[in-house]
Amino acid sequence: MQERRPVTPISEFARFLRTETVGGVVLLVATAVALIWANSPWSHAYEALRGTVIGPGSLHLDLTLAKWATDGLLAVFFFVVGLELKRELVIGELSTRSQALLPVAAALGGMIVPALLALFVGWGTPGVEQAWAIPVATDIAFALGVLAVAGSALPVSARVFLLGLAVADDLGGIIVIAFLFSSGLDALWLGAVVLAGAGYWWLQRRRVRAWWLYVPLGVFTWFAVHEAGVHATISGVLLGLLTRVKADPDEEFAPALRLEHRLQPWSAGLCVPVFALFAAGVPIGPDALRAVFVEPVALGVLVGLLVGKIIGIFGSCWLVIRLTPASRPRGLSWWDLAAVSMLGGVGFTVSLLIAELSLADQGDLLDSAKAAVLLASAAASVIGAAMLVRRVRVRARENGDDAAEAA
Repeated sequence: MQERRPVTPISEFARFLRTETVGGVVLLVATAVALIWANSPWSHAYEALRGTVIGPGSLHLDLTLAKWATDGLLAVFFFVVGLELKRELVIGELSTRSQALLPVAAALGGMIVPALLALFVGWGTPGVEQAWAIPVATDIAFALGVLAVAGSALPVSARVFLLGLAVADDLGGIIVIAFLFSSGLDALWLGAVVLAGAGYWWLQRRRVRAWWLYVPLGVFTWFAVHEAGVHATISGVLLGLLTRVKADPDEEFAPALRLEHRLQPWSAGLCVPVFALFAAGVPIGPDALRAVFVEPVALGVLVGLLVGKIIGIFGSCWLVIRLTPASRPRGLSWWDLAAVSMLGGVGFTVSLLIAELSLADQGDLLDSAKAAVLLASAAASVIGAAMLVRRVRVRARENGDDAAEAA
């Protein structure tokens, strides 16, 4: 019988990076299809598909396909995010204060500065009172994908730092969604959410593994959150954070890791790309692109992601390293840290979600804000990749000179 290869932290981290890189490619393809379709002679078919309503009206679930992608499929994505958050907070890169200090500070700076810039640029414009939250997010799939391709020669500490930053950033984005986009809260359904969460926690504590209990409970939790007036994706985060991450002595893997292995390919390969297919189809003609630079809300999103992210992330790192015992990730120069900070401007998935939530009833403004997210994410990817490639070439040249001197 073939011997099973042991799972180590390094091999697990490598698997994670490969999954996210592939997911980033699939996401990019789905985005390209959406943009081409929405700007083609068949754009009416695209809009008709987005607006197709399915689901039982008696349960308030007669939603459009676009809404099902936002509320339903992204709940799976946020469940995986919740699992990653729980694992990082308990046994991972954010499990101790010394480990968490730099990425958490970077994430906070990378949220606060873009939000302030978006508010400043769009001040006094209708819609900015919620749209300021659009540039606070970082898309882990795209950012890690660019880093894997353009910065493959950098030390693994670059990937670890970006992963910790993105996880902390995800937590901040979840908090923004939970508090900013919850309205008309229903106390009865909130009580049902609490009971469902308590039941899930109890099953985890009792080491119950019966999927036929967890699946209906998860669906009910999603429905209860939806009915309570909280954005339905928060149900995924809630259940992810309640999942056990430490394996018992008789277990090969903890439940969180097992679920992550099973669901992450579906999240990265299906749920997020389908969401992108319905969310990223915006006009990209001359007038639409001009609106990005003329409309204050859209311009605020663009400036927030493209300028605010690198200033907030890199500036926070510099301050924390100068004022606390924290140090730069091993093997990374300040230029490397700036390049990784630039990748924080790749907003995409959560930024598009927040745009949909904050500007849902403002069609043209929503389209221009989405276009700003896409444009800023593409620019941040290209600039970040160029900075990484330059640094990799400098490293190669330095290593060549050292080898020549040694000879």
